[in-house]
Amino acid sequence: MSKTIAINAGSSSLKWQLYQMPEETVIGKGIIERIGLPDSISTVKFGSKKQETIKDIKDHTEAVQILMNDLIDLGIIADYAEITGSGHRVVAGGEIFNDSVVINDEVAKQIADLAEYAPLHNPANAAGIRAFMTLLPNATHVAVFDTAFHSTMPAVAYRYPVPDKYYTEHGVRKYGAHGTSHMYVSQKAAEMLGKPLEELKIITAHIGNGASITAVDGGKSIDTSMGFTPLAGVMMGTRSGDLDPSIIPFIMEKEGIADITEMISILNKASGLQGISGISSDMREITASWEAGEARGVLAFEMFVDRIKKYIGQYFAVLNGADALVFTAGIGENSFFVRKAVIDGLSWFGLDIVDDLNVVGADGIISSENAKVKVLVIPTDEELVIARDVEKLKK
Repeated sequence: MSKTIAINAGSSSLKWQLYQMPEETVIGKGIIERIGLPDSISTVKFGSKKQETIKDIKDHTEAVQILMNDLIDLGIIADYAEITGSGHRVVAGGEIFNDSVVINDEVAKQIADLAEYAPLHNPANAAGIRAFMTLLPNATHVAVFDTAFHSTMPAVAYRYPVPDKYYTEHGVRKYGAHGTSHMYVSQKAAEMLGKPLEELKIITAHIGNGASITAVDGGKSIDTSMGFTPLAGVMMGTRSGDLDPSIIPFIMEKEGIADITEMISILNKASGLQGISGISSDMREITASWEAGEARGVLAFEMFVDRIKKYIGQYFAVLNGADALVFTAGIGENSFFVRKAVIDGLSWFGLDIVDDLNVVGADGIISSENAKVKVLVIPTDEELVIARDVEKLKK
């Protein structure tokens, strides 16, 4: 028996889960937040125990060392060598990587070089990878790419209507994201529906602080809402989603913004639910504001639902009908308000849910027996997908 650690490194966070493999038993899990900021928080959960430590953590390399020390100090492992594999979620694989791959020095460099497609994530992914390669020199290290699942999209979906050389010379195209999540929940949906995945058309809605909608035909992604970067698509917690690109120079001129990186940061970190509501990027707080009838909270909630409905409607057209719609991720799994608002606006397509099933903690089919399109809530498990890919590629 061996242990595999699945790593999901964000721009200022590092989420992890340690598995006993091949049993897929979770031994411990946790998250390190506010990396690079004062009062970083490291949380470790194992068995019935939980430890939380607050201290300054300057970068992802230090975060990895703290994580590994915690595993030893808390008795979760006795020696680093027990961990024979590490799997790393990497946001952008570009057109280089269309499947998970064992990491060597060249792959690690390519991941770092692909940062131009995911500047908030790939540098953190690369830093985490190098730290684990140093601490676990004899382990198998695997990169699992968010974009890989979407590599099956046809050119009609992934190309942008801009001069051809922008694609051929610079790789300007739709890459998508959240691929491991969309793949996992579409497979689980087929199991729950008792039908072969190859025979199903499924729309998967990964709705969290970051959100994307995907059209899955026969187990393959044929279109997705996120684009060249994770900034595109539906409105999100702090990201704008789709907008007219002419808005960018217009705002820059009006606001006296000279640096385009500042403008992109605004669209990534100060827009979406946060920007419209002025309250929060957290859907729980937005929902409370919506229920209270506060104008900006109502507008933020309704805009959020509106953008999701529009993409789902598009994908009914792309797929020429669908067998199922799946909600997943933080908001998709937990907000029955959002699910109901989305479904109520799509009743023409034959979607209908049972209120008694559409509850907090829902897991499985929540649609009525007469619904033409089944609606499911499926908790995503990206870490398990990562761990499984490590097992497949181990030495």
